[in-house]
Amino acid sequence: MPITEAQLDTWSKQGASGPSRDTYAAVRKVLEDKAAPYAGKDPEIFLQGSYGNDTNVARDSDVDVVALISSTFAHDAATLSPDQYQAFEKTYVGSASYSYSQYKNDVFNWLTSKYGTSVRAGKKAIYIPAGQNRRECDVLAAIQYRYYYRFNNALDQSYASGICFYLQDGTQIVNFPKQHSDNCTTKHQNTKSWFKPTVRIYKNMRNYMIERNKLAEGVAPSYFIEGMLHNVPNDRFGASFEDTFVSTYNYLNSTDRSQFKCANGIHPLFGTSAVTWRSENCVTYLEALKALWTNGMK
Repeated sequence: MPITEAQLDTWSKQGASGPSRDTYAAVRKVLEDKAAPYAGKDPEIFLQGSYGNDTNVARDSDVDVVALISSTFAHDAATLSPDQYQAFEKTYVGSASYSYSQYKNDVFNWLTSKYGTSVRAGKKAIYIPAGQNRRECDVLAAIQYRYYYRFNNALDQSYASGICFYLQDGTQIVNFPKQHSDNCTTKHQNTKSWFKPTVRIYKNMRNYMIERNKLAEGVAPSYFIEGMLHNVPNDRFGASFEDTFVSTYNYLNSTDRSQFKCANGIHPLFGTSAVTWRSENCVTYLEALKALWTNGMK
């Protein structure tokens, strides 16, 4: 039998945010310390991920913090017309002297000096272990990324501002967390506050299946679930959680998903790059959801 409205209502609830809020406040204070070696670069500290977007559920434990500097930036200006790219190069002659690797190293050393040698530099972020009144936390050292629409001169240019970081093998990762967050908030408002609870239901269903070996870990990351549901028409949300799940699922299962965009509105949702979802993983997730809905909780 289908999953009950009461269970869906339970799954729609936001996980406890107090410990995460306290963790963020403590880590942010450390990152913004004027004694930090990168302080002169005026870093901007903000949350991203489930806690930043208010879609966290009980299983979410770590806190994702971005430490962004804009004085050093990466860009796609080479994709502009030749005359605009020439104007860009003339304006920004000479690259920034403070590199991404220097910045990440400075952030890592600073956090190690504050939290001890258990701080680790991971593939993407710098990991701070849980401590007294503090949850696990990932700090992503990032530089600005400029996705250019136009560049005529310094006073006449247009670009989307995102973040950029590099993996240990040099792979560049570009994302737009602020646009993602803003668009999810707008979607939530346009669906009369049904969007974010629905995301939490889809996430909790995923977690339920993972815990029972019905779905592999990593098949359906939270970021992509949010992006997927962001593409569902607003009128598919509402009335009840059961109606909302059935209506959103039926849309996702029957429509052409190939043109879906991430919630940031810039990247395609599906593809083979490091910031896109493999379409086969989405199919696996949707099939697992159908099986759970059809067979019920066991």
